[in-house]
Amino acid sequence: MKYMLLIYMDENALSETEREHCYAESAQLAQELNAKGQYLSTAPLHPVATATSIRVRDGKSLITDGPFAETREQLGGFFLIDAQDLDEAIAIASQIPGARVGTVEIRPVIEVAGLPAQS
Repeated sequence: MKYMLLIYMDENALSETEREHCYAESAQLAQELNAKGQYLSTAPLHPVATATSIRVRDGKSLITDGPFAETREQLGGFFLIDAQDLDEAIAIASQIPGARVGTVEIRPVIEVAGLPAQS
């Protein structure tokens, strides 16, 4: 089953050196998951100041700068994995460096017929 692991944290919680170390650790985890056939995708995100949100209501688009919601922790990145079950997804999520300073939300992915397969 596919799981999206959403990494939330205060985007100012890490120094630049700590952030680079976090990226290196995440890349190592991605390599390990890839070797096991569980890696699908991962990426850090730019800061929330670069975000744009869109809402379409009654056929009209409302575009605003910034994230959809104001929170103490921001969505900073993700892993998309293939795990046998939630327990295995939890075990993988606990290895993500961001879990030590923030939160990793684990969400099962609904596989919809007709969508292109992950490559």
